[in-house]
Amino acid sequence: MLRYTLMRLGVFVGCLLAVWGLVYSGVAPRGLGDSNGMWVLLLSLVVSAPISFVVLRKERDRASEQIVRKVDRVKADMEANRSQEDLADDAARAAQGQTS
Repeated sequence: MLRYTLMRLGVFVGCLLAVWGLVYSGVAPRGLGDSNGMWVLLLSLVVSAPISFVVLRKERDRASEQIVRKVDRVKADMEANRSQEDLADDAARAAQGQTS
């Protein structure tokens, strides 16, 4: 998951540098007044999102599989704990019923 996040950040930084270069060279329009920095950031986000979606597809699938495995493992552990508690509860009730 960390690898995907770093790759996504790398794509964004690359787009940020490219957009910054295009804006300051005059190829892309500048923001109004003092909003130029915000304009460059927003334009970089808009450009990097579809690039990340296409380029990082395999890495995103790998990260998703890791998350699913981890969630399944936690669910199995919780179910095992729940069934142990049920067995202990049933044993306690059975012992309580024999003493009455």
